[in-house]
Amino acid sequence: MTFYNKIKWVLGILMIFILILSTNLIDRKNFIRMKDSVVTIYEDRIIANDLIFEMSKSVHEKEIAVVLLDSVFFNQVNLKVNADFQSLISRFELTKLTAEEGKIFDELKNNIQSLIKAEDIFINSGFVNEAEVVKYISKIKYNLSGLSKIQLNEGRKQMSISKRAIDTVELFTQIEVSFLVFLAIIIQIIVMYQPKETS
Repeated sequence: MTFYNKIKWVLGILMIFILILSTNLIDRKNFIRMKDSVVTIYEDRIIANDLIFEMSKSVHEKEIAVVLLDSVFFNQVNLKVNADFQSLISRFELTKLTAEEGKIFDELKNNIQSLIKAEDIFINSGFVNEAEVVKYISKIKYNLSGLSKIQLNEGRKQMSISKRAIDTVELFTQIEVSFLVFLAIIIQIIVMYQPKETS
């Protein structure tokens, strides 16, 4: 094998190596984006939505107790419901919040504190004039509804990011295969080509 042929072989193999390396690096980046997106959907959207659901159940319990003027609930159960609610709030704070989500979440926390104060007044008044309690329950339900819609929208955005990353991987795979076929043809031409010897 002549020196010229060795250079052709080395260049051919080097081109294939560089192609495979570059596409693998691109694929790796896209797989990381997909993984991050899936983790975000689970940790910051599905778990957050479950916490919102649990908070909604607590608010619903309070709402029923107010409508029924349930003194047993307010004297015995309400403290536990409030403690559970605070636990859910603390867990929700651990999720990654968007700017809009943070704003609604701050309103929610303020409304919860106002509700607890209104409940104390309601209890101390002998369960008359529940208007303030009802007002803050309505505000909290509105906050929870807003947070729930954000979970849906953000989950949709993360799914879109995953889909774009998958589409990019598929595109680069097709380009890679086409380029490998092209390179194989070029290498075959280079290897098989025999220049005519001059006499």
